[in-house]
Amino acid sequence: MELATLEQAKQLGLLAEEFEKIIEILGRTPNFTELSIYSVMWSEHCSYKNSITWLKTLPKDGPYMLAKAGEENAGLVDIGGGLAVCFKIESHNHPSAIEPYQGAATGVGGINRDIFSMGARPIAQLNSLRFGNIQTARTKWLLKGVVKGIGDYGNAFGIPTVGGEVYFDDCYETNILVNAMSVGIAKVGTTISAIAEGLGNPVYIFGSTTGKDGIHGAAFASKDISEDSINDLPSVQVGDPFYEKLILEASMELIQTGAVIGMQDMGAAGITCSTSEMAAKSKTGMVVHLDKVPLRQANMKGWEILLSESQERMLVIVEKGKEHLAEAIFKKWEITYSQIGEVTDSQRVQYYYHGELEADIPAESLVLGGGAPIYTREWETPQYFKDIERYNIDNIPQVDNLKEVAEFLMQQPNIASKKWIFNQYDSMVGTVNQSTNFPSDAAIVKIKGTDKSLALTVDCNSRYVYSNPHVGCAIAVAEAARNIVCSGARPSAVTNCLNFGNPYDKEVYYQFKHSIDGMREACLKFNTPVTGGNVSFYNQSTEGVAVYPTPTIGMVGILEKPEHQTGLAFKEEGDLIYLIGQSQNDISSSQYLAKYHKVAFSPAPWFDLDEEKRLQDAIYESIENGFISSAHDVSEGGLFVTLMESAMNSHLGFRIQSDNAFRKDAWLFGEGQSRVVLTVKPSQRELLENHFGTHGLNYQHIGEVKGVNALIDGEDFGSIDQLKSLYDNAIGNALL
Repeated sequence: MELATLEQAKQLGLLAEEFEKIIEILGRTPNFTELSIYSVMWSEHCSYKNSITWLKTLPKDGPYMLAKAGEENAGLVDIGGGLAVCFKIESHNHPSAIEPYQGAATGVGGINRDIFSMGARPIAQLNSLRFGNIQTARTKWLLKGVVKGIGDYGNAFGIPTVGGEVYFDDCYETNILVNAMSVGIAKVGTTISAIAEGLGNPVYIFGSTTGKDGIHGAAFASKDISEDSINDLPSVQVGDPFYEKLILEASMELIQTGAVIGMQDMGAAGITCSTSEMAAKSKTGMVVHLDKVPLRQANMKGWEILLSESQERMLVIVEKGKEHLAEAIFKKWEITYSQIGEVTDSQRVQYYYHGELEADIPAESLVLGGGAPIYTREWETPQYFKDIERYNIDNIPQVDNLKEVAEFLMQQPNIASKKWIFNQYDSMVGTVNQSTNFPSDAAIVKIKGTDKSLALTVDCNSRYVYSNPHVGCAIAVAEAARNIVCSGARPSAVTNCLNFGNPYDKEVYYQFKHSIDGMREACLKFNTPVTGGNVSFYNQSTEGVAVYPTPTIGMVGILEKPEHQTGLAFKEEGDLIYLIGQSQNDISSSQYLAKYHKVAFSPAPWFDLDEEKRLQDAIYESIENGFISSAHDVSEGGLFVTLMESAMNSHLGFRIQSDNAFRKDAWLFGEGQSRVVLTVKPSQRELLENHFGTHGLNYQHIGEVKGVNALIDGEDFGSIDQLKSLYDNAIGNALL
């Protein structure tokens, strides 16, 4: 075959020194097919070459870990009773920015395959979405397409979408973020690894046929978005949720036969990735015959078959002699399949097409931790930090009409109800396990046959991370844990989706490196090891506009007993309202400061990690002891929005008194961390105060649940239902 050139390597996104390294590994100049294989496997999306140095610093050990980060396709954590939870979050940002419906839909499909390829049955999905200005036509088009793609795929696949988050900021106008999380349940000891062991064992591909969609998709995800990105539409895959449902059932049945040696889904880089990763993990090899791959398009070239990212495809290694068991299941579920190769002891992946050897590569040289290059990029303090340093709260005028501010905030897209979005997701589909749909800070999914439930959340306030990457990312971990604790569960483990700009931009790399530092510190504090996830760089336009650093945290917690489940809604009139934690004269990086005062640069809000841990431990104990009526953490919009969210979910009002020690706008709308609003029956007042006093935490009785209006210092801020109408309709009205 014709030898590849340096110019071709550069066109495929490889550096000159990487081209030379390929020649050194092979001992010769690669042909074009081999060069294409390296270009996708050494892309940032597959190799993490610019991030792995720092990812290795994250904590991976914990008392319940069954699989450490990087060992399997997804995280695996023991939840007791012989069961494990399998979970992961990944991005599908670039495809969704070009073709929002299919980009988002195939993101959902891909993350679910990561779960069931391990033998875990998916039971719940979550997502974290970021868009630009909700007023622009582009954002409206992208939002509607993404939401419909997620809803259509998830609903048809039969897995409920139980939670998530949606933010709008101008920095996401070009590069939206679509992060999808899937959670599954498996019996301990029955999961499958992505291995390729056993000399001569047959290699099967099953699922959809292979076409030209998604070719070079991994490389597409590893470059900046430009006006010409629409020409990369072949890099956007097309999904079929109904077919994936058949693949799910076939995979689960196939695993039960005992015929499976190893299995992996085909995501980024398609056949190339799954074959090389499985071979490298087992230190074996594979011979693959590309002419045996079922195709949906005629006249495909060998490298096109190898690099295609057509969806709903799986690779499975079957124990020799048990082929009939696998093939019977494929036929039963009417799934396309073909034996395309066998396991060898060569430690090489060798791809043949019509008898001709198209590529012959050491498997280890293609994968993370093997021969793939590893870089530590330079970083420097962002210039905009100087603007942040000039911020002074005393220069921000105190507003006389706080009722006007309250109404304004209730309608802000980052605060207002996302029901226009989540109403398109089916949160109750499927019968294996069940979402409670009980309003709480984290989604709660019951595990059938046990008293336990899973508490699930995704969290990241990227404005905080932009202002201070270390503190902001630690806050993201802390808020995820706080949401789980306020729901009555214990945080267990983390998966992450790290969305940043171009790693060659020194300021972006500063954001990345210091975010990892903050994540590590917080995960160690909460004993929530990182099970894996995804790095998504290049969320940056060719004009140099990068998204806010957005290290999305997906967290799983365990709710041990049904009676511990705690909601955010007020329970009864007459209940006492307490604010737990330290109030601050702080409006930094709040929605109030950014959107009402239009101040773009300010520090991250007040945060103390030790105080946060004490708070969460005390909150959890109070829920265990059974004297808490409701719990809701203070986050976007501050104390007022927290109170309103509790009030709106019960149609009960509140009467509170502010604290004269603080600016009233800061007390009501500031987003200082480590604060939770609790309600208790009057008879439990002394118990609550003794409990939190013993833990050395600030507590303040600020009012009571009463009436149907929001009263603050005697001023009527309006009826709960009127404010709820503003809150409920803001997103829908903006999209008209």
